[in-house]
Amino acid sequence: MKLELLLLGKTKESFIEQGINEYAGRLKHYTGLQLTTLKLKRKKGWTEEQERQEEGRVLLAALPPAAVKVALDAQGRQISSEELADLLSRWEMEGKKQVSFLIGGPTGHASEVLGQADFCLSLSRMTFTHDMVRLFLLEQLYRAYTIKAGEKYHK
Repeated sequence: MKLELLLLGKTKESFIEQGINEYAGRLKHYTGLQLTTLKLKRKKGWTEEQERQEEGRVLLAALPPAAVKVALDAQGRQISSEELADLLSRWEMEGKKQVSFLIGGPTGHASEVLGQADFCLSLSRMTFTHDMVRLFLLEQLYRAYTIKAGEKYHK
């Protein structure tokens, strides 16, 4: 099963980019991984809702039709690392070919994105920068795959 992270814009902080590259490299040992950076055309004077709508349009347009859509959202379900490993295993057993993780902008996802998501995931009740969420998600995906493989990283 292939994993894809749909990213709105480039990672700004170089130290976070280094961490993203580290965990992306580690993950490729277990599964196919694609980091897709999407370009946005923001206009000055847009409201937060207009920005969310444009971000949502760009994210949804980039999705492969059969992918499992996982929206990262503050109101999503919080699960343990073991539960994430189980969820990935279940999707693999169901024959899912791809899981696409959608990371919204600073004001969250448009309602259309949340409505089309197969699963809404919250990494924490705390607020993180858009860039840090990328790193944290990749680390948790790596952790989930080491759990599935019975490796010691998780302990």
